[in-house]
Amino acid sequence: MPELFESFDPNQRFRERRAQARRRRRYRRLAGLGGLVLLLLAVAAMAIGATTVIRSERGSSGGAAQQAAKPKKKQPPTPRPLPAEMRGVHVTAALASDARKIDEYLAIPGLNTLQVDVKDENGEVGFLMPNGTLARQIGATKPYYRARRLAARVHAKGVYLIGRLVTFEDPILSQARPDMAIRRRDGSVWTNDVGLGWSNPYDKRVWDYNLEIAKAAVRAGFDEIQFDYVRFPSDGDVENAVYRGKVNEDIGWTIARFVQYASKQLKPLGVRVSVDVFGLAATHDLGIGQVPKRLARFVDAIYPMVYPSHYNPGEYNLPDPSGAPGTTVAASLQDFRRAMRGSKALLIPWLEDFSLGRTRTPDEVRAQIQ
Repeated sequence: MPELFESFDPNQRFRERRAQARRRRRYRRLAGLGGLVLLLLAVAAMAIGATTVIRSERGSSGGAAQQAAKPKKKQPPTPRPLPAEMRGVHVTAALASDARKIDEYLAIPGLNTLQVDVKDENGEVGFLMPNGTLARQIGATKPYYRARRLAARVHAKGVYLIGRLVTFEDPILSQARPDMAIRRRDGSVWTNDVGLGWSNPYDKRVWDYNLEIAKAAVRAGFDEIQFDYVRFPSDGDVENAVYRGKVNEDIGWTIARFVQYASKQLKPLGVRVSVDVFGLAATHDLGIGQVPKRLARFVDAIYPMVYPSHYNPGEYNLPDPSGAPGTTVAASLQDFRRAMRGSKALLIPWLEDFSLGRTRTPDEVRAQIQ
């Protein structure tokens, strides 16, 4: 008869219970580890999410901040348009003090430019500078005219306004501040043949002094700053002149460095910058540091003083250059065109309508213009 039940083995049942217990413990451990892993993954996901949000917020706000901090690029002021053909006259500060005289000039038919002294050969500034400026401290600033009022009057007539600034010849500055002057060997202030002192072209404080005055004129409304006497002295005991801070370079580069320095500071203000030079500077080394080819790199215009009375007999093969004003001016301007070739600077001559050795007739002035 077959057995209805399997034979019972207590040891076998014990072994099965122990195996089941081991499986349950293993499952519990795995379940615990799984929970831990899931928790870690959840924490990591939260961290990644938070980082993503933070980065996103930082990125968006940073971008917005950058956009907000980037204002539209401010364009520099635009200089007043130049006359198509410049026709002007020089006006001293004393004459500029007379409104009736200014009106007379502005009424000249065809006149479209006035050049007014901002600082003259005597070192006088034609208008009052603000308190605290060096020009005010040394008594150089004079109330000949109100700069803003003058500029408004001139512009109302559609006339272009140039400020002439005599640069290195400066009796007032050299006497008030000998440390900024050309000196003699004994330490005294050097003066030229007529007793006028000069400031030191090597001294950057002198550069800044002139630029402080130039900027005041620009703020008042002058359209162009024209540096005159932007050179070393030509008359007097120049061999015994002592220059503190002298640089070992050709003096032509010293003057060019000043003009470059001035242009960099003035042009962003919306003003043109120009220089006056001697009529022979294009072809002669006059020993004063005026080299038109170098200067033309840094200015908007060069104004040669092609006064026929200033040329010696024999110049341009003319026995009397002053007696042939049209020929003298034409020959000199040809020299300047060659010297300035390749530059963008304009060539605008000063013509002679004054009496030096002879009185100019209208025909002689017309010959220079032609």
